[in-house]
Amino acid sequence: MFQAIVLFVILLFSFLHLRPQVQESTPTAEEPRAYIAAPLPGQALQGSVPVSGRTRLPDFRGAELSFTYQDDPRQTWFLIKDFDEPVDEGLLANWDTTTLTDGVYQLRLVVYSNGGRQPIEILVPGLRVRNYTPIETDTPAPTATPQPGDTPVPTLTPTVTPTPLPLTATPLPTNAAKISSSEIAASMGEGVLIVGLAFAVGGVYLGLRGLLRRRRNR
Repeated sequence: MFQAIVLFVILLFSFLHLRPQVQESTPTAEEPRAYIAAPLPGQALQGSVPVSGRTRLPDFRGAELSFTYQDDPRQTWFLIKDFDEPVDEGLLANWDTTTLTDGVYQLRLVVYSNGGRQPIEILVPGLRVRNYTPIETDTPAPTATPQPGDTPVPTLTPTVTPTPLPLTATPLPTNAAKISSSEIAASMGEGVLIVGLAFAVGGVYLGLRGLLRRRRNR
């Protein structure tokens, strides 16, 4: 009997020792993903715009960052930068928007992987480039709603009252051709004197001429 008990204990110990231990499984970490952190969809952009995000994925082979016109039916993409090395949550590129016409654009990040996996594409639409035109107001300013019992305050419209200016007489320049009455009288007196002298000289001349003729006739 004792031997049977000992054999049972040995078999039980061997069974517990050789049985594989069951470990609780820990959840696997979420697989990293590619993304663009900035700029955000609908954002207004000016100048050199930093584009940040992540391209590091398992079996990373390469990536491309490009842009296109929002309403381009052909979806022609213009390359900003291509990547041979993955970027882990940092600056992807500086996008110079000063060479573009103001309008609405979208960004695209494409990450390629080895092993035949499908490329991952990330789009950021509605980016408003506003280097040469005013930036629209994204959120309209809130309008105060009058509450019951509130007395609306009338808006006073300022009235412009014209201020009469004093009239100042501007003196006219002196007319150089104007002749006063005294100047007219003086001129007439000079004329009469000259005429009288002329007659006197003529009379003397005629008298001397007649005298000379009489002397010759003698």
